[in-house]
Amino acid sequence: MSVPIWSQPRIAIVTGGGSGIGVAVSERLAADGAAVAVFDLDGESAAATAAGIETAGGTALAVVCDVADRAAIEAGVAETVERLGRPTILINNAGITPFGRFLEISRESFDQVIAVNLRGTFEFCQVVIPHMVEEGWGRIVNISSSSAQTGNFGQTHYSASKAAVIGLTKSLAKEFGRKGITVNAVPPSFVETPSLHRAAEAGQLGRGIEEHIPTTPVRRVGQPADIAAACAFLCRDDAGYITGQVLGVNGGRVIV
Repeated sequence: MSVPIWSQPRIAIVTGGGSGIGVAVSERLAADGAAVAVFDLDGESAAATAAGIETAGGTALAVVCDVADRAAIEAGVAETVERLGRPTILINNAGITPFGRFLEISRESFDQVIAVNLRGTFEFCQVVIPHMVEEGWGRIVNISSSSAQTGNFGQTHYSASKAAVIGLTKSLAKEFGRKGITVNAVPPSFVETPSLHRAAEAGQLGRGIEEHIPTTPVRRVGQPADIAAACAFLCRDDAGYITGQVLGVNGGRVIV
């Protein structure tokens, strides 16, 4: 006999849900039965993801939101509560992945990376957690990066921001576990997304994507669905004893 994923209907927010990993996570949570609010800076992309979910028989809402803007976050979450209900699942996926040699990184570039990758995650957690506390149940998955665990040439600002996300995750897990809320991090590695292809086209991946497959133990490029599967697992009722953990989904490229 199959075990229900959730004991009651769940409302999920997925940031950066209009592209790459965010689309896959949104679709997977919807397929599992959650109503999904798809947050993205690109309104057309968010709407496309939401439309796809609804065409497949799910429930979704598209929300235009800049994760670096606290007022926009508060407005988007309020809209989610009004139209879908209290969010009890939060996937902090939105992020930017700039490259730049350390001595050439400007203060403006550094601040932007921190604002989107770290502060945006912090702000979303701060706005959404009160709803989880009210419900007595919550699941947060913060998308970090394998670069946070290993560092990466030409991405000191990015790696630092994603490492901070792991610290944030562990601290939130300790503070809110008693409230029925789990908080975990998933740091992907080489995943086939639009940003990966842009990096390849810019010559930031050496001779291209294929060059890196032999260095991956499972001998393939990761897919957004791989990350979505991990997120979906961590959001289940029966993952309630897992919190403060870093689940690397990287094909064995990083083992820590």
